[in-house]
Amino acid sequence: MNKTSVFVVDDSAVVRQVVSDLIIRAPGLRLAGAAPDPLYAMERMQKDWPDVIVLDVEMPRMDGITFLKKIMAERPTPVVICSTLTEKNTETSLQALAAGAVEIVAKPKMGLKRYLEDASNDLIEVIRGAAQARVGRPRAPAAPLPAVSPKLSADAVLAAPGTQAMAETTERIVAIGTSTGGTQALEAVLTALPRVSPGIVIVQHMPEKFTAAFAARLNSISALEVREACHNDRVIPGRALIAPGGKHMLLKRSGAYYHVDIVDGPLVSRHRPSVDVLFRSAAKVAGRNALGIIMTGMGDDGAAGLKEMRDAGAHTVAQDEASCVVYGMPKEAVKRGAVERSVPLSEIAQEICRRH
Repeated sequence: MNKTSVFVVDDSAVVRQVVSDLIIRAPGLRLAGAAPDPLYAMERMQKDWPDVIVLDVEMPRMDGITFLKKIMAERPTPVVICSTLTEKNTETSLQALAAGAVEIVAKPKMGLKRYLEDASNDLIEVIRGAAQARVGRPRAPAAPLPAVSPKLSADAVLAAPGTQAMAETTERIVAIGTSTGGTQALEAVLTALPRVSPGIVIVQHMPEKFTAAFAARLNSISALEVREACHNDRVIPGRALIAPGGKHMLLKRSGAYYHVDIVDGPLVSRHRPSVDVLFRSAAKVAGRNALGIIMTGMGDDGAAGLKEMRDAGAHTVAQDEASCVVYGMPKEAVKRGAVERSVPLSEIAQEICRRH
C-alpha cells in the first residue's frame, strides 16, 4: 500500500523538526518535505506533491491563508492548520477553515516541543483523517489502521438510557454532531434556517478556544442566535449552542424545558466534546422530542449515540456520502442501523424544518 505523503510548512524550526519526526515514525505516513515558508514550500512540492499539507498560518513572505487559497485554486489538497492558541491566530484559523482547510491542530506558545510529542497520536490521527478528505475532487479512502489508544464509550460520562423515553412535549430539539469538514457543513445548515427554528445543540470536534470564535462567526452570518454553550444555558427556539472545545455537553430537562450541562470528563470515542455523549443525553431526556443529525467527520463518534436516540423514538438523519468531506461518522451510523434517512447537505435544513 502506498504511504500517505505529508509536507510540513511552518516557520518554527522546532515544529518542523518534531512534526517531521512524528510523520517519519508513523506507520502508513511518509514525509514529503518541510519548509519554513510557503514560497519555498511551493518550489519543493512541485517535485513531489503531497497528499496532506500541515500548515502554519503566521509565516514570513506569504501568510498561510494566501497560500491556502492558492493551493485550493490551483491544486486542491487536504490541509491541516497548525495554529497557536492566540486570539489573532484563532480568527485566522477559522478563515482558513472557510477557505478549505479540513482540520485545526492547536499548539501552545510555550512548551511547544513537549506538547507536540505528548499530542503525537492525536496529530497523526488528524493527518490520516485529512488524507481521506474530499477536497475539490473525490479521494480514495485510506486503509483502516489499528487504534493507537483505548477508546472509551459514553458510559465514561453518563449511564445508558433506559427503555422509557421522556414524555412528549411541545418543545423540540435538534442535536447535531460533526467533525472533519463540519465547519463548512454547519455554516451551510445554520445559514439556511429561518429565525423561527427549534433549539439546536451541536458538537463540532474543535480545539479549546476555537469554538467561541467559530460560534461568533456563525452568529454573524445566521438568522439564528449562535453561541458557545455555557453551563445551564437554555435550549430555546432560534438558538444554537455549540459545545466548548475541551468540555462535554449534555442535554438536560427541567419540566418541559431543556438546558445544557457543560462538564469535564475523559475523552469519549477519543474526543472531548464527544458526539456520543451529547446524543446519549438527548436519547435519555428528549426521546421522540428530538431530531439527531450526524454529519461529515472521521471515525465513529456519534454512531452509538445516534442509535440510542433512534431506539428512544427520535428521528435520525445522516449527511449522505456524496456531500461529505469525510464519510466516516455517517457511514458508521448507517452501518449500525442508527439512521432513518441519508440526505445531501443541501437538504438538512429542510429536514429540520420539516420534522419540527
